Amino acid sequence: MKRSILLVLSLVLVLSSAVAPVAAAPKYKIGVLAPAVTHGWVAAVAYHAEARLKELGDEVEYRIQTSGNAEEMTSQLDDLMTWGAEAIVAFPQWEGMEVPMQRALDAGIEIVNFDIVIDLDGVYRVSGDNEDMGIQGAHYIVDKVGPDATVVILEVPTSGSVSALRKKGFLDTVKEIAPDLNILTYATQFTREAGLADFSDILMRNPKIDAVYSMDDETSIGVLQAIREAGRTDIKVITGGGGMQEYFQLMPENDDIWIQSALYSPAMVRDAVDVALKVLKGEEVEQVKIIPTTIVDRDNYKQFLDANSPY
Repeated sequence: MKRSILLVLSLVLVLSSAVAPVAAAPKYKIGVLAPAVTHGWVAAVAYHAEARLKELGDEVEYRIQTSGNAEEMTSQLDDLMTWGAEAIVAFPQWEGMEVPMQRALDAGIEIVNFDIVIDLDGVYRVSGDNEDMGIQGAHYIVDKVGPDATVVILEVPTSGSVSALRKKGFLDTVKEIAPDLNILTYATQFTREAGLADFSDILMRNPKIDAVYSMDDETSIGVLQAIREAGRTDIKVITGGGGMQEYFQLMPENDDIWIQSALYSPAMVRDAVDVALKVLKGEEVEQVKIIPTTIVDRDNYKQFLDANSPY
């Protein structure tokens, strides 16, 4: 009798272990901090980040927060820490985020910066090559209008390292290949409204301009409108940056001006999400991942048209 009972119990244990549910893979908690949507490129960053997180399915749990300034982003960083985020993909478009990010690092949270440079030990970063965008812009302009031309630089100091690096790449290259270039520098914003308003004023101040080193496609759309409204025919080159579909469409329509964009796709944020996940899984990841620059103009724009792009 005892043997029968033991045999039954053994069978029950074997069957129980055979049908025991397989433990689910761990779900990683990833937060995303992005600026509020004031620009098409920024909107596309949030779009691509969420799209990639959705593609990862049950592997991750995520929250996306958008903010209008550094103070609000700091508060949202605290919210993500309280929520239990293990990694945060951050697009800190304003100065002053070093202290709160250091606090997150000290709490053991992995930080992957997208686009903007934050000088903290332990932060991962995924970015386009901002300095190379400036280098490529300088070569493009000098090739089109020569080494003695008058060029307007439209910088955006409020964008931090993005504008600073693009300007550095441009100016360093000009010193090497066209030291006699006449350079005029003005501040603007990464919006077409600012490009239109600021460049309309610049046109009134300067009767002769050969080229414009603009760092952003949206700004450049405003610049082009200002040129058309002023009836100016002296400007032969407008650069840009970002990869905006509407801007690409303008390239063949304006055969009197070379319209150029240094491709800086918002889809790069997908790489930032992947870096965060790999770090959480303990996989080896390079500290900084730089996406190479690609130049788009009327000669090759068709290769970059995408009807499904949100930007």
